[in-house]
Amino acid sequence: MDGSDNSLRALDVAVFLAKKLGSKLVGLYSIRPLLITEAHMADPFHFQHEERKYASTVLANAESSCEKNDIDFAKTIEFGSPGPVIVEFIKNNKIDLVVMGSRGTNAVKVIFLGSVSNFVLHKSPVPVLIVK
Repeated sequence: MDGSDNSLRALDVAVFLAKKLGSKLVGLYSIRPLLITEAHMADPFHFQHEERKYASTVLANAESSCEKNDIDFAKTIEFGSPGPVIVEFIKNNKIDLVVMGSRGTNAVKVIFLGSVSNFVLHKSPVPVLIVK
């Protein structure tokens, strides 16, 4: 989950499926490694603190949506490149299905799929549902 419109639509689909199947949901937010730019050079720790706060807000909103629908929700924040972080998380946890948006908040776009969703789609050991 990255807070993008597509990730919010993916959450809606995941909530619908979890409610029908009696499943629980896991929300994962991956904080990308810092790129050294002028904006971050002044205070990289402040930037990471703000990113962690944003991640907590995104996951709290998802948790609220799940609570309204009586769905168990676990949340986690990881550090690293999102695609590999998501795939590693899938492998290390009992994940049956990944539901994710087709594109996230990254300004650089791939023609059909975002780079993260494309990576996960091809590397995931479990089925992936891409939501537009």
